[in-house]
Amino acid sequence: MKSRIVRPVNRHGQNYKKKKRKSVSGDTQPMRPVGQNYRRSRISDTQPMPPVDPGGGYDTYRSAYRDAIDRRRQVVRTPQPQTERRPARPAKPKKSSLGRVISAARSRTAQQEDYFDYDLLLVIVFLMCFGLVMLYSTSAYEADVDFGNDLYYFTRQALIAGVGFVVMFVVSKIDYHIYGAFAFEIYIFAMFMMALVQTPLGLEFNGARRWIQLPGNQTLQPAEITKIAVILFISYELCRLGKKACTLAGIIRVLVFGAIASGGVLFLTDNLSTAIIVMAITCILIFVIHPKTKPFAAIVVVGALAAAVGIIVLSVIIANTDVASSDNFRLQRVISWLNPEATADTGSYQVMQGLYAIGSGGLFGKGLGNSTQKLGVIPEAQNDMILVVICEELGVFGALLILVLFGVLLYRLMFIANNAPDLYGSLIATGIFAHIALQVILNIAVVTGLLPTTGITLPFISYGGTAILFLMAEMGVALGISRRIRLQGE
Repeated sequence: MKSRIVRPVNRHGQNYKKKKRKSVSGDTQPMRPVGQNYRRSRISDTQPMPPVDPGGGYDTYRSAYRDAIDRRRQVVRTPQPQTERRPARPAKPKKSSLGRVISAARSRTAQQEDYFDYDLLLVIVFLMCFGLVMLYSTSAYEADVDFGNDLYYFTRQALIAGVGFVVMFVVSKIDYHIYGAFAFEIYIFAMFMMALVQTPLGLEFNGARRWIQLPGNQTLQPAEITKIAVILFISYELCRLGKKACTLAGIIRVLVFGAIASGGVLFLTDNLSTAIIVMAITCILIFVIHPKTKPFAAIVVVGALAAAVGIIVLSVIIANTDVASSDNFRLQRVISWLNPEATADTGSYQVMQGLYAIGSGGLFGKGLGNSTQKLGVIPEAQNDMILVVICEELGVFGALLILVLFGVLLYRLMFIANNAPDLYGSLIATGIFAHIALQVILNIAVVTGLLPTTGITLPFISYGGTAILFLMAEMGVALGISRRIRLQGE
């Protein structure tokens, strides 16, 4: 009987031949160099070699700079921290009154819509228009005497206001995170512009060297650039430091940057009042980001006590010595503030005439255009003393109207800060809030005699091209932040 051989079934042409195992050290493998400690990398030998930079280190620095910009863009998108002092952002923030009317005209089919603060825009328009009317009423007499044209100040301010509105709308369309990516460069640029004041480009006016001469008989005040530069850069630094911003080292670091900017304003442009505002903005931003309130309250109390003691000591020194004959104009302002009746014809003349204007205005004023103190009595009333002319012509009612407008403006900025999509936007809106609030409070305190004369103008109303232009730019940034607020459709 023949034996049967069982053979495997060849399915679909399978080849069961045993393949030869290639040797690791075959002839096709590259030979190791002799005399070298060769170690094969885990990366395959076919990986491309890094390109050689033919231009030296320029491309390397450019690549590193781009990486730094990318890191900054990630920093400025830090979400808002949830602290005990700051409530959580509501999921559905309420729309403003004007926003509800405009939203009702739109289609309600969309689940989400972009928010835009029309109330803030309306207040800005109203303040600018009201300011132009009061500027003409205040400056028509002096403009006619000095330039032979009663519309001189009005036309210049109206032209700059028109440019400012264009700048505001352009800035509002730009993503504010871009400012955070270049915040340090903006900070350095502001310091550079202030340094130009000490060059032959600097312009001196009324004994103060604070402006840069521009073509077309135009001037630029670099200290206004520094305000917005500090808001953008300090906000970025606080976002970058994160929790370290609440430590002593982090606070000192941020204060140093604020002090450098403030010192530049003081020593390069000789502007003490703006230097105080710049440093105050820095301190307010630190206060907002810090979870504790008691240390700041203690610092404010100690500072107030120190100021009171300093005023008492200075009063005693003035009474017992001949310090009143000093040539220091800042000391003269303090002396005039402490004893305004004794210097009513010299140092405190402007403030005393302003108080007479406020008192003569009464409750409803003398009527628009009927002020007598603006007829050469109060020098340059269209600048920092424009509020006294408003009080004389429109009375206490006009002053309260301005305060209400500024109150609404600050409320809208606070709303944007509370509902901003990230921490950087919230801090920028807070910085703009602090800037306008400080300037309004200081101006009102000066014209009413509560503080020494500082030269702080009233935002949107006083005459000043650079101030108006950069205020409108700040409003554009605030409106740009409001565009990023997301509202859930009903």
